[in-house]
Amino acid sequence: MNSRWVSLPDHAADAPGGLPQGFRAAGVACGLKPSGGPDLGLLVSDTVGTVSAARFTRSGVLAAPVILCQERCRLDSLRAVVANAGNANAATGRRGVDNAARMQGAAAMAVGLDPEVVAVASTGVIGVQLPDQPITKGILAARGELAPDGGDAFGEAIRTTDLFPKTAAVDVTLPSGTVRVTAQAKGAGMISPNFATMLCFVQTDAALAPETADLLLGVCVKRSFDRISVDGQLSTNDTAILMASGASGIRIAPESDDELRFGEALDAVLRQLALLIVRDGEGAKRVGRVVVNGGHQPTVDAAARAVANSPLVKAALYGGDPNWGRIAQAVGGVLVDTAPLDVDIWIEGVQVCGRGAAVPFDLAALEQAVAREEVEYTVGLPGEGAETEVFFSDLSHDYVTINAEYTT
Repeated sequence: MNSRWVSLPDHAADAPGGLPQGFRAAGVACGLKPSGGPDLGLLVSDTVGTVSAARFTRSGVLAAPVILCQERCRLDSLRAVVANAGNANAATGRRGVDNAARMQGAAAMAVGLDPEVVAVASTGVIGVQLPDQPITKGILAARGELAPDGGDAFGEAIRTTDLFPKTAAVDVTLPSGTVRVTAQAKGAGMISPNFATMLCFVQTDAALAPETADLLLGVCVKRSFDRISVDGQLSTNDTAILMASGASGIRIAPESDDELRFGEALDAVLRQLALLIVRDGEGAKRVGRVVVNGGHQPTVDAAARAVANSPLVKAALYGGDPNWGRIAQAVGGVLVDTAPLDVDIWIEGVQVCGRGAAVPFDLAALEQAVAREEVEYTVGLPGEGAETEVFFSDLSHDYVTINAEYTT
């Protein structure tokens, strides 16, 4: 994906190919998707001592696989992931958790591991029980397909309404040597992570301490998946897992140059995947980025979310309409009782509002600028020292159609 907003650091390079050393993966069809396409993925690290970290949705309605992972998995030493599309196994009660446990147990037996090092993830329709037999058959079929170059097949198997798979593969040059990072993600609707149905799995052959893996994943998720919105809807199933096999022999020490460079590469990979999710927002035509700065972090965060999630702003983005009043309304709507608010607004670098009032600008030129695939909005609030950004998709006729017919 080419975007002016995200690029790899100089010490990392796109390197299509297989998974990092120590990993195998597969994706197969087990009959959960009405389309008949791949819908079950299996990922495994063959390296004893693999280290991991995980982040999950903060929704008050947790899907069964999220509950299972949080309650029954050693999240710092995961060795495998089994994931399905076509059924979220969410809002399914105790039976749903039992089904997730059976899925975990079947995968553990298939790859010869303890169930507590096997994570489970699901995505799809909410409120429908996950069928046992297709899952078990799919896991057995996937075991026979596991391969070092199976990352793309795994990524394909976790798609739902995604129009295209979202994968990344980069080689990272560190002072201590070269390591590989690969990742597979899915998501196009129900996207507004708070850490959409969003899943992301990251693999590396670098050796990380559990604390380092957890720190890096947490920081990078906050700058990527926590900074995107398609429809402002928090999923029941959001899951992000980082697994480090250590098979390269390159150990990344805490607070070292290796850690800094690895973190920069991981950050760029996750931001690229996050932008792909926004670009693939159901029915999306354009992607927006809103940057808000001011004196208080909670205030700029709230204003950025308000702009990114506003149906009016998103509809204007879809129509290529530089209607800055939509932005002012969204900001004012969340910053209640602050009038008169000295807000400044820029669209594609052109100031359209100064201290809460219109300023002259070239409308024809700005209309051309907002007709591009990427549109940037900047909002200035009183004070300085705080800043945030959110990436978001537009709101199209197709989004309504897709979600009106989702279960039929």
